[in-house]
Amino acid sequence: MSSISPEDDAKRKEFYERLARSALSPLWLSLAALVTRQPSSGLKAAMWSYADCRALLMEAGGLVSVEEAERRVLVLENSAFPGQSRITTSLYAGLQLVLPGERARSHRHSQSALRFVLEGTGAYTAVGGERTPMYPGDFIITPSWEWHDHGNDTPDPVIWLDGLDIPLVQALDTSFMEQLGQIEQPVLRPAGDSLARFGANLLPVDHRPTGLTSPVFSYPYARTREALDTLRRNGEPDACHGYKMRFVNPVTGGFAMPTIGTFMQLLPRGFASGPYRSTDATVFTPVEGEGRSQIGEQILEWSARDVFVVPSWATVRHLASSDAVLFSFSDRPVQLATGLFREERIQ
Repeated sequence: MSSISPEDDAKRKEFYERLARSALSPLWLSLAALVTRQPSSGLKAAMWSYADCRALLMEAGGLVSVEEAERRVLVLENSAFPGQSRITTSLYAGLQLVLPGERARSHRHSQSALRFVLEGTGAYTAVGGERTPMYPGDFIITPSWEWHDHGNDTPDPVIWLDGLDIPLVQALDTSFMEQLGQIEQPVLRPAGDSLARFGANLLPVDHRPTGLTSPVFSYPYARTREALDTLRRNGEPDACHGYKMRFVNPVTGGFAMPTIGTFMQLLPRGFASGPYRSTDATVFTPVEGEGRSQIGEQILEWSARDVFVVPSWATVRHLASSDAVLFSFSDRPVQLATGLFREERIQ
């Protein structure tokens, strides 16, 4: 690299200062950081112990009412982005608690949300005029700009994992939010109505889609587990994924949510996956079983209801100590729609 004289160096500094005053900057000083050779956000592999988080969440339940909090949630924040409420560069995750007798009032927002039930049986979430009961392992969707509220009439607390596209919506500057003005939205349809209409490989003959999200907003774990067991009986596991399926919109066959891809996979006892990496940073939570995941050089030991994250383009391998079922979500639909998604099976 050629050296420059002190006089030229001073001229450059003065030039750059004038550029800054005109809201300009020289690309040649920042190009290498803007257009990187591979993903380089600094996102870190991390894990949150459910037992530890639950203790803190229950403590929060005794300190902050659901009315005061709007939603009583502890945010799972990646240490690479302190204060930004991100678990990945594009996604938010948190653990939400609704205590017996509580109601989380109805509101809506432009962010799409998923609920993955971790603990508690028989509480409900209401979406677009229909209530659905919540059971461990259920995957439930709150579409963008749809009224939703939650309630717990059982004697036990209910806890679920929230996943939202908040950072993505922030990046696009398209956030809107509105309160209904009452605690609960009117119930317009009986529980199970959407599943009956759209969840049996059938569609109402005159159905016209009104949005990009699946009209089936509740995917019961019992059905998902049965599908995984059937796959296991009828074939060998994929070398990298075990028995893995994605949740779909039955109208289009695409992902169940337009901005968040959701998956469930079964890893048989003793299964060791081949090394794999992809550009969609992924959040995992085991529903059943225990095992460990090697992410780069880091090894994370997990069991049911823990939460861990695999960064973009980080090599991951899973080893199941017992039969294990893992739910996961990522921004893969956005990457596929924009032609940015990459994956690699490493030999």
